[in-house]
Amino acid sequence: VQLVKSGGGLVQLGGSLRLSCAASGSILYIYRMGWYRQAPGKQRELVAVITLSGSSNYADSVKGRFTISRDNAKNTVYLQMSSLKPEDTAVYFCNARLREIRHDVPMDYWGQGTQVTVSS
Repeated sequence: VQLVKSGGGLVQLGGSLRLSCAASGSILYIYRMGWYRQAPGKQRELVAVITLSGSSNYADSVKGRFTISRDNAKNTVYLQMSSLKPEDTAVYFCNARLREIRHDVPMDYWGQGTQVTVSS
């Protein structure tokens, strides 16, 4: 299984960015997909997750500014980030909890991180 991300980069205060992450491989079922982030010197934290049915959950710090969405047909999750703040600066990681054909139970998979930097 591979999680291939795109997006990220440098943006000014108040700007917007969009991240996407596509899962590929011998996937039987994807239960949920989401985004986490890790700022320097801090622990990795949940940003937003979305289930197969479309139910989503957000960190309090991003509610109202970030929107997570999912294209089940493409096994892809998106994170639209608006009104970005310097405190949003971090490495963002895509996560998928899915079941591979060869496994009996679902497992967590992580994509490579992508840097998001918000300048003031």
